[in-house]
Amino acid sequence: MTLPFEVFVALRYLKSKRKGLFTVVTTAIGVAGVSIGVAALIIILSVMNGFQADIQKKVIGAQAHITIDAQLDAAKLKRVETVLAAHPEVEASAPFALGQGILTFEGRSSGVVVKGIDPEAEFKVNDLAKTLTSGGWERLGEGKVPGVVLGEELARSMGVWLGEDIILVSPPRNLGITPLMKRFKVVGLLRTGYYEYDNIMVYTSRPAAAAFLEVPGGATGVQVKVARLELADEVCAALRQELGFEYRIRSYSQMNETLFAALKLEKIMMFIIVTLIILVASFNIASNLILMGTEKLRDIGLLRAMGATGPEILRVFLWVGSLIGALGVCSGTAIGLAVCWFLHRYPIIQLPSDIYYLTRLPVQVSPSDVASVVLCGLALSVLATLYPAWRSSRVDPIEAIHYG
Repeated sequence: MTLPFEVFVALRYLKSKRKGLFTVVTTAIGVAGVSIGVAALIIILSVMNGFQADIQKKVIGAQAHITIDAQLDAAKLKRVETVLAAHPEVEASAPFALGQGILTFEGRSSGVVVKGIDPEAEFKVNDLAKTLTSGGWERLGEGKVPGVVLGEELARSMGVWLGEDIILVSPPRNLGITPLMKRFKVVGLLRTGYYEYDNIMVYTSRPAAAAFLEVPGGATGVQVKVARLELADEVCAALRQELGFEYRIRSYSQMNETLFAALKLEKIMMFIIVTLIILVASFNIASNLILMGTEKLRDIGLLRAMGATGPEILRVFLWVGSLIGALGVCSGTAIGLAVCWFLHRYPIIQLPSDIYYLTRLPVQVSPSDVASVVLCGLALSVLATLYPAWRSSRVDPIEAIHYG
């Protein structure tokens, strides 16, 4: 296979002995700079993907893919369940009763969110069953004193443990009405790994919550699990059309829009900041090509005298810079993927679990992110070669042979 003229000359220039140590060092710095930048970008994006996926998993584990909020009497609840059962993407649904309250225990008080659930149905739409750390769900809402399950953070801050009685105070619906106070027994503790839920949530049976919160129909909403998570927003739109706008229907991403928007913005900013490393390395490639153009001035003149055109000389130097950049990008990609695999396989970086709810650094490599990094590195490398290549293509052959 015969190589094109420009590629052949570019390879010869790269393989040939360079004059002086400085030019060799600048070439090595250019390759190493691009390599380090690409590797750092892949590692950072993969770690951020890991944290985002972990947060998403914990949010879905505590909530559901889709939440429908409305005051539901028996007729409305039946209609919602009928519509959900007819949708091909809906796998399961669970009604709930939700409201605010005040938890008091031995002189301490804290605002909480009381959620009444039907455990059997609830566990089909989220991972709440797996989050229990002590106690049991089977005693939820049983007996004269209904049972409750608290988040570990809430229990720790209030000094509550299993078997102890707490008082829940329901805010009055109208001025002048005495707030409802009811005794509950702590029958379980859970840890979802999401601090916001672990610090405010109180779970009890749906009948007990409906009676405490004075919910006429026994439910304030329905949680939904869909077959394909990526279609949650589309299913939301379809359910709005079917049920009408009196129902507030939101996906997990819409309910946590601020959180996921902040994570996305942080990822974009990190991409831009670390890309500057590749940009600086590209300047090294440009300076290296300028030096090469000066070194090869006589060679360029001879090539022009032998019939090589300016555009051909330009393409020669574009190939030289592109090959240097490609070498850096390929080696950086290999290093970045290797480090990501190592961090995933061997968790040498330990995180304090009481702060991050994680014991190891989460790493999740995204093919689209790797492709974006590779394309960005190659694009910056090619852009860096434009001026040196244009400069070399403008060389006058007679002056180059005479003074080169």
